[in-house]
Amino acid sequence: MIIAAHQPHYLPWTGYFDKIDCADIFVLLDTVQFEKNGWQNRNRIKSPGGGQWITVPVLHRFGASIAETRIDSVQPWARKHRSALAANYAKSRFYAGYAGWLDTVYSRRWESLNELNCEMLGFFLQELGIGTTVLRASELGELPEEPNERLAAMVSRLGGDTYLAGSGCAGYFRPEPFARAGARVIFQDYRPVEYPQRFGAFEPGLSIVDLLCNCGEESITVIRNGRRTAQ
Repeated sequence: MIIAAHQPHYLPWTGYFDKIDCADIFVLLDTVQFEKNGWQNRNRIKSPGGGQWITVPVLHRFGASIAETRIDSVQPWARKHRSALAANYAKSRFYAGYAGWLDTVYSRRWESLNELNCEMLGFFLQELGIGTTVLRASELGELPEEPNERLAAMVSRLGGDTYLAGSGCAGYFRPEPFARAGARVIFQDYRPVEYPQRFGAFEPGLSIVDLLCNCGEESITVIRNGRRTAQ
């Protein structure tokens, strides 16, 4: 059984969903420290000028976990994000099918960044038809602090025999904890493929919203076409 894990992201990119799709169980690492200026509270959409950042403002406290991070609700971020999505995607082929959900999710008052990201992730997985079991690290009880020990313990606790690591983990990856847990490690190899976009040349690495609004039910095929054999 393949286990994968990643921090919860705001409106994640297509490679994030490829990783989930490759796993039997995917764990949202909401117990790790919130990363300022990372992907946990921001992402990019397509605009006439190219990639455009949209960011959820947070009340940042050094050392706080993702699960502990609160949204700065005083700022009108939700209205701005909803307006940006409408302005840039209203003429996209499949936008109309998502407009109602966007209105609903951005009309809610969100206090927790983690809850916002998890709610959105559930919707995107449903739309893509990805049936992977998704759990939160905060639901799994105490885990080791060291990243490799934490992941290996998680695989063992969930009954997995394989851990799917992201391509960006090479800088801190150590195989010993996984070997002790009897788990092999494979690495995601994902290279986004081109799909129809508005506003000129194709730009990879954008939010899943860009793919869904442009490709609709074909989005999962686009994601899987970017998958290479895991090593």
